[in-house]
Amino acid sequence: MTDINADPITEAAASPLYSHAKGNIARLTVAQALAGANSTVVYATGAIVGNMLAPSRALATLPISIFVVGMAACSLPAGAIAQRHGRRAAFLTGTGLGVLAGLLAALAAVLASFWLFCVATFFGGAYAAVVLSFRFAAADCVPPERRPRALSLVMAGGVLAGVIGPQLVTRTMYLWAPYTFAATFVAQAAVAALSALILLGVRLPMPSTSEAAGGRPLGVIARQPRFVIAVICAVVSYLLMNFLMTAAPLAMQMCGLSQASANLGIQWHVIAMYAPGFFTGRLITRFGAQKVVMVGLALTALSATVGMLGVDVAHFWLTLILLGIGWNFGFVGASALVLECHYPEEKARVQSLNDFLVFGTMAFGSFLSGGLLTAYGWDTVLRLSFVPLVLAVVVLAGSSAARSRVTAE
Repeated sequence: MTDINADPITEAAASPLYSHAKGNIARLTVAQALAGANSTVVYATGAIVGNMLAPSRALATLPISIFVVGMAACSLPAGAIAQRHGRRAAFLTGTGLGVLAGLLAALAAVLASFWLFCVATFFGGAYAAVVLSFRFAAADCVPPERRPRALSLVMAGGVLAGVIGPQLVTRTMYLWAPYTFAATFVAQAAVAALSALILLGVRLPMPSTSEAAGGRPLGVIARQPRFVIAVICAVVSYLLMNFLMTAAPLAMQMCGLSQASANLGIQWHVIAMYAPGFFTGRLITRFGAQKVVMVGLALTALSATVGMLGVDVAHFWLTLILLGIGWNFGFVGASALVLECHYPEEKARVQSLNDFLVFGTMAFGSFLSGGLLTAYGWDTVLRLSFVPLVLAVVVLAGSSAARSRVTAE
């Protein structure tokens, strides 16, 4: 068998799947915009609602941590559904969970039930895990040389999510008085239902016999150096984005800033997360995924540095914007590396394993974030973010140096 670490996976560009590429990518991009609002609403309201309903202030960010647990717990099942029944079946299952999440969250707001709200955010996390697989579905729709661009273009659909989500919160949070945010969560469920209608038009083939078989054992695939590097970079990029974004809205409130300022900060953060998607793919094609990931890690470090310089609105917003851009470069670049680590019949299992490892580690950071913020403050949260950053930079630099030596030899 060919060494999969040495060369990207290639497929015949004449595949019938490519005939629907434009329509599929357009629908996935729109669905990403609508479905991404789910995560935006949770991040904008989760810590605030948690602080309102939790029996202890230390549990304020627990709903967001449960959201991340839902992402981790449902990544592998979503991959199994895609492998056996096709990606569209996994997409529609996820949007169904998104509708359920919104309705349960609204009920929790009405009943003032903290634990029901945590259940709702778990299902919201399951939905988010499925939504993030849209990027890999887009890569399936085009020839190998165009995959990074297709992947990043679908991620760019999240720009609208950065507008829809916070505006949804701002315009609906007081509509169902006296139940703050109840109407917001009902609207969130409606947006998820609309996303399902869009996804019904996605035309992807059912899994072949070889895809259902799954290819090589996951243990063999996971030991590839390139896969290990991809996972570490994706983990650090997503972990730190979630680590800081989870704490930011509550930190702004603790610093005396308004909820509207926090909503706008999250809005600009989400726009910054997805707007680079319009050109990240081109950068990956031109400069390589590893260089793009390195720039992403540097921007994340810069965002934490800015956060330590002050606690006014401008510092929080600039921190969140730089964090979003850094996440895009790091996560999209790492996702492009994952595409080089598997054969076509292995894609669903390998991609869901990657997401499981990313979101599982994120859950740890999310749980840690809330406790650190309430116990030690925003500055400590920012300082600790440099620990995983250094690890990722060392691993990535070592890999680049090793590849340079092999090329020279």
